[in-house]
Amino acid sequence: MKKTISTSFFLFVLALTSMAQTQNHQKLLELDLGWEKAQLESNVEFLENLLAKDFVWVHNHASLIDGKDAVISKANRIQNGQADNTKGRVSRDQTVVILGKTGVVSGFTVVDRGPSPTTYHFMRTYVKKKGKYVLLANHTMAIPDEELKGK
Repeated sequence: MKKTISTSFFLFVLALTSMAQTQNHQKLLELDLGWEKAQLESNVEFLENLLAKDFVWVHNHASLIDGKDAVISKANRIQNGQADNTKGRVSRDQTVVILGKTGVVSGFTVVDRGPSPTTYHFMRTYVKKKGKYVLLANHTMAIPDEELKGK
């Protein structure tokens, strides 16, 4: 009898843990899509709330490294009339890995700035702080067109 109760309790806890993980995976996917939308729309308020104080964005081949202030400053400039040639941002093939309070979302984003879209591989690191995820780091790498032809 004790063995049945112990096994049942263990399976119940395992099911709850699995459900919580699935919910966190979904939260991170939605949050990451929010990041893409905020980039496209230069949504300053969303970015201010999403980015960790020490946020770092390493761009293609480390050609540029931005922090939170630079990202928000650019969004503000665009909101105030600076030209922005980005027409679209579409994510695909996202995967989520969570370990403790840290989650990593990786995948591909196709950014349309004309004349032809550029595909980037990304890896973003989120950390749960005071019950909500914040974006701590983003690494993006452009994929050469010749490498995309086989995919």
